[in-house]
Amino acid sequence: MAFLNIEGRSVAYRLLGAAANPLVVLAHPLGMSQAVWDDVLPALLPRYRVLTWDLPGHGASQAWGEGSITPAALAAEALALVEHAGAERFHFAGTSIGGVVGQALIAEHGERLLSATLTNTGAVIGNAELWNTRAGRVRQEGLAAMSEEIVPRWFAPTCFEAEPALKAGWCTQMGRGDDESYALLCEMLGRDTFDGRLAGKGVKVRLLGGSEDMATPPATLEALAAELDGAPLEILEGVGHVPSVEVPGLFAERLLAVMAVELGDVANQGVDYATGLATRQQVLGEEHVARSTANATSLDAPFQQMITRLAWGELWSNDDLSRRERSMITTGILAALGREELTLHLKTAKRIGLSEAELRQVLMHVAIYGGVPAANHAFALAKELGWGQAEG
Repeated sequence: MAFLNIEGRSVAYRLLGAAANPLVVLAHPLGMSQAVWDDVLPALLPRYRVLTWDLPGHGASQAWGEGSITPAALAAEALALVEHAGAERFHFAGTSIGGVVGQALIAEHGERLLSATLTNTGAVIGNAELWNTRAGRVRQEGLAAMSEEIVPRWFAPTCFEAEPALKAGWCTQMGRGDDESYALLCEMLGRDTFDGRLAGKGVKVRLLGGSEDMATPPATLEALAAELDGAPLEILEGVGHVPSVEVPGLFAERLLAVMAVELGDVANQGVDYATGLATRQQVLGEEHVARSTANATSLDAPFQQMITRLAWGELWSNDDLSRRERSMITTGILAALGREELTLHLKTAKRIGLSEAELRQVLMHVAIYGGVPAANHAFALAKELGWGQAEG
């Protein structure tokens, strides 16, 4: 876990995975923490860079300061973390109040979003009286005292039966939160809604809910879908308010499907240049691609366009293999053939996050199946580029 000072307040976050992968930002529910994503991470990290963080006064993030909290302020916090990660556009997924953060991003920053997956949330959640009453009780009684009442509303009964320790664990986590920050967030949910603010934004949105969700029942998600121009909605049977905890495998499957690049009818229409360019920039770095583009002349500009559409659009943008796997394949082939592009892809392998052991095995395969001289040259070049450490 790391910390970033945003507007004078320490925010706890995690930034995991290779910089060459697309970024996905995950926002957790009210009263919980970024730990709700832990069981989803193994499915995401082979293909995505993942950013999670703790909301104000939650987890390890510092409590909110003076004044009220707004969805715009939470969205600005998310964008500050994205800027820190060095990303321009990103995927977003948020549950409950995390989904409200997503709605704020859709409403005001839709051009930054590659996709938005909103779960167990609504344009309107509950009503002002409900949330103001809870805020008052939290200030008077404290989160630790109220957790026994609130936490059971998050999960389907069968989930508690399967994992008896789940309730006590999340009650403990909730009880450690800052009472005032939680109360301010409650007041935000009662005050700030997104009725009439989400239509026509042009963002790829997918909605998920739970059939056993008491906090945001299916009708709340249906109303949100209508606000979002009829966005696709799926209600997961037997699931409560936090699918990333209750059914992490299913949740990851749905999220990966939303984030996958839509290549279209490749056989008849190919892949558009913009898709290939975005992938090329992510994998090789924007500076390298800018140099290649700037150095192109009338002679080779069509060639640059072709490899962007074919190599980076049809191959590297395809999710059948991870970028890590494609890097190992590409590096092995270039090493075996002795091509000059090997230098570029040895640098790219570092950017993608290949380990020294993985590169070693790739080049040892080259030695056996492509020839020792080719592998020897590749090892020498890799060492020149900073791979490996001196022994002894």
